[in-house]
Amino acid sequence: MKAYWIAIYKDLNGLENLKGYAEKATPAIKKHNGKILVRGGKTETVEGNPSPRTVIIEFPSVEDALKCYHSDEYQSAKKLVKGKFNRHCQIVEGN
Repeated sequence: MKAYWIAIYKDLNGLENLKGYAEKATPAIKKHNGKILVRGGKTETVEGNPSPRTVIIEFPSVEDALKCYHSDEYQSAKKLVKGKFNRHCQIVEGN
């Protein structure tokens, strides 16, 4: 069953660092069969607090998503932006 990695950013303090993060994170995501469905873009908040950025990545399974998140490649990308943004990130099983 497919899984979705959903990251909702609460703030972006180091936007200039996001490019380097994306350049390292994207190959890790692709290596683990992830497909980026949403990365930023125009939003309209209809309930709750607005977010400056939302990212949704589809994986073939929860296991693939977790392998990606815990991989050395992704953790290396994450180190580039440590302390630069605050986000809520979860992996959700879906259709």
